[in-house]
Amino acid sequence: MTSTREFSVRPACWKDDKNPLQTLRKTVFIIEQQVPEPLEWDEFDAVSIHALAQDDRSNAIGTGRLLPDGHIGRMAVIPGWRGHGVGAAILEFLIDCARKRGDRTLRLNAQTQAIGFYQRHGFVAHGDEFLDAGIPHRQMTREL
Repeated sequence: MTSTREFSVRPACWKDDKNPLQTLRKTVFIIEQQVPEPLEWDEFDAVSIHALAQDDRSNAIGTGRLLPDGHIGRMAVIPGWRGHGVGAAILEFLIDCARKRGDRTLRLNAQTQAIGFYQRHGFVAHGDEFLDAGIPHRQMTREL
C-alpha cells in the first residue's frame, strides 16, 4: 500500500524523548494489547538506540528500539498510521543504525501476526512459538 501521508523517522534519546516514546508504547502495548505495565519498562530503554516516527505536525506516531546486543524490539505504530509504511521506515532506520555500528546479526521476537512483515525485511523465523506477555511470538534473525 502506498501512502500520500507524510512522516519522518529520527533518532530519539530516552532521556530527552521519554514522554512521546512512553505514550506510544502505552497506547499500543499496555492499552491496545493489554501488556501488563511492569513488563513494558526495563533497564534497556536508557541504553538503547530509539527511533521516533512523527507526522508532518511533529506528532509521535511510531517507535522502535535497538539494544546494544543487536536485538530490535518495542516496535509500535499507532492504529491510524498502520499500513502507511511507518513500521517499515522505523525498522529500516534501526537496521541502518545496527549496520553503521558494526552489528553482524540482528535478533527480534516477533508477534506471530507480524512475522510476514519482518520476513519482507530479510528476517528469518526460528524455533517454536512462545508466549511473551500472553502474546504468541517467534524468534527471528537477520544477518547483516
